[in-house]
Amino acid sequence: MRTSIVLSAEAAKEIERENAEIARGLKAQDPELLDRLIETYQHRLMRYLMFLTNKREVAEDLFQEVWIRVLRRGSQYNGKARFDTWIFTIARNLVIDLSRKRTMASLDEMREGGEDDRPFEIAEEGPSPLDQFQYRENAQEVATVLLTLEPSYREVLTLRFHEEMSLEEIASVTRAPLSTVKSRLYRGLAALKPELLKLRSQRKSTLEAAEGRL
Repeated sequence: MRTSIVLSAEAAKEIERENAEIARGLKAQDPELLDRLIETYQHRLMRYLMFLTNKREVAEDLFQEVWIRVLRRGSQYNGKARFDTWIFTIARNLVIDLSRKRTMASLDEMREGGEDDRPFEIAEEGPSPLDQFQYRENAQEVATVLLTLEPSYREVLTLRFHEEMSLEEIASVTRAPLSTVKSRLYRGLAALKPELLKLRSQRKSTLEAAEGRL
């Protein structure tokens, strides 16, 4: 994971150039470009879908559908937004469509009550809260615990810290007000640690029981 979510001016210009190149290639329906995009984004996209659906088979089906949409609707991408923001928006909309077809609640509704839109202030400088957290915690354990969180919290944490999107980009993908994104981010972080402690306690008990049988 990169050490900073804040991009330098030079890096931002490079991303703009890449986005413009992708937009031109999609409009021309360049098959080689699509292959490169799949190779570049397949792991990130699959991880995001796994965290949203918590089911590999469903995630794999949606993964294929995302690229079909990219192929069919590539001309709609104008290069002004980051390509990953655009493709993650497509993925999220497909998850919501699938949920509605299965008479489930939408992603925004698949959470417990009690969340409000009170803003949370986030420091823009220095290591992020989850950066500091993951320096001390096992990454695999954090990934396991993320799957136990409410979908709306899990999604924001994944986009912020795995995909390193800005809060504004997350708001664009999720179509939520910035204050709601901040709320979900900090409530998600608050829910993460006790669940991690619970997981470790369970694993410790299992290990002690196994050692006791030796």
